[in-house]
Amino acid sequence: MPEGHSVHRITRQFAANFVGRAVSVSSPQGRFASDAALIDGQVMTDAHAVGKQMFLEFANGLWLRVHLGMYGAWDFAGDIRWDATLASANGRMGQTNQRGTVLPESTTPLDAPILDSAGENSLHSIGAPRRTRVRMAESEKAQSPSESWPPEPVGQVRARLLTDDVCADLRGPTACEVIDAARVAEVIDRLGPDPADGDTPDDEQRFVTTVRKKPTVIALLLMDQTVVSGIGNVYRAEMLYRARLNPHTPGRQLTEETARGLWRDWVHLLRLGIETGQMMTMDDLDAEAYRAAMANRADRHWVYKREGLPCRTCGTHIVLEELGGRKLYWCPRCQA
Repeated sequence: MPEGHSVHRITRQFAANFVGRAVSVSSPQGRFASDAALIDGQVMTDAHAVGKQMFLEFANGLWLRVHLGMYGAWDFAGDIRWDATLASANGRMGQTNQRGTVLPESTTPLDAPILDSAGENSLHSIGAPRRTRVRMAESEKAQSPSESWPPEPVGQVRARLLTDDVCADLRGPTACEVIDAARVAEVIDRLGPDPADGDTPDDEQRFVTTVRKKPTVIALLLMDQTVVSGIGNVYRAEMLYRARLNPHTPGRQLTEETARGLWRDWVHLLRLGIETGQMMTMDDLDAEAYRAAMANRADRHWVYKREGLPCRTCGTHIVLEELGGRKLYWCPRCQA
């Protein structure tokens, strides 16, 4: 499932390419046709994300709400304008540091952006992996001059947003609907705090207070979008490992320091994920290891999808179990 950093990256793409412009909205698949007609031809006025939810506002006061769910993704084509804050477009990369919550000003020197082999940091296709299509490199055009415009829809396109020169196709979302501002407020009010939507002392305190009063185990609380927004399976596993925290610890047993540490680590990792497009959670890598990690997810994580492999720290085999219907990865020694 696409996690919070991906949704914020998508939102920034819409802000850079669609906000302030009239947008043709259609549903090649047909399932979104009636809602599409409500905003077709309107000027997009805002692009906003909270956790895994994205909201696009139009001049007539209506909003497009999208939740990608397990299988959703946006594909962009055309004369795409890169958001300057997205690292895969401008070459800026950061290296994680568990001891700090701010990206260092001086990072590993790079001659050019390092692209993930699986397309995780692609700005042409953001969301769930696409097994039936080839993702293009960041340096390539999604639309060659010889092809017609707009491009033909590929697969089951739920919604297409189109300007004179940029196209965004949505496939496989859990939610795709047009709603009014009151409904947007209702949805957001049910969500937990999102550091990328405003990291304030009140947000941090809300997270800490909520977690420390719950008997639910912390591994489930981190995935509960009413507790904290944006964390999915990858970040959940990695954050718990980085904190050396047993995933079965009830929230109410966490010290205040531990709970605050989780929030601050999420602030840090989310910022890094938004800037690089990659869920990078390894610490203090040398230049060679850093480049490998940026290129391949297998070299980027402490425990996620490493079941049966030795822990990078202690050598104990990483455990895989099911918790709340999702896979949980952890080290039974480091996180005892």
